[in-house]
Amino acid sequence: MKLVVVSAGLSVPSSTRLLADRLAAATAERAAAEVEVVELRDLAVEIAHNLTNGFPGRKLAAALDAVTAADGLIVVTPVFSASYSGLFKSFFDVLEQDALAGKPVLIAATGGSARHSLVLEHALRPLFAYLRAVVVPTAVYAASEDWGAQGLPERVDRAAGELSALMKGLSTAGGAKTGGIEVTPFAERLASLSRR
Repeated sequence: MKLVVVSAGLSVPSSTRLLADRLAAATAERAAAEVEVVELRDLAVEIAHNLTNGFPGRKLAAALDAVTAADGLIVVTPVFSASYSGLFKSFFDVLEQDALAGKPVLIAATGGSARHSLVLEHALRPLFAYLRAVVVPTAVYAASEDWGAQGLPERVDRAAGELSALMKGLSTAGGAKTGGIEVTPFAERLASLSRR
């Protein structure tokens, strides 16, 4: 399986890349996936050229192909002005319209304070819903104070588990914990009523 990580961090080192690497390691461990990282910082000029002339450069074309061919995708952006970065959005603007249709995607973001954590729900989730991706329920946000604190590793593990399950083709219904309660599918229940 192939897992592609899109990181929109601008600095080196980058907390965005650090979060991307943690999510990738946790997912790859569960899904036995080969990981490829796409650093958007290195593609900024080619992305801008593609927006103006309609043709991707060699490196950008390879990145777009990797994203399109991936079995699962992790996307991580820093928060700028209460939303994803322009570079992040521009990359997904040059991607083919149906490239992410049905593709499992884990969304994540980093920022200076927890006040921006809703960026995942008001910006990233709608973007990937529009692109018809299958976004895992758990999104991961890491503020500066989250590094080394309790909670972030658990969110990373939960999100990685959800993504790896989707990459393997498991439905959440099939993998749901029932707590020892026997669950009868609705169609089966209806069929038993009609036999009476």
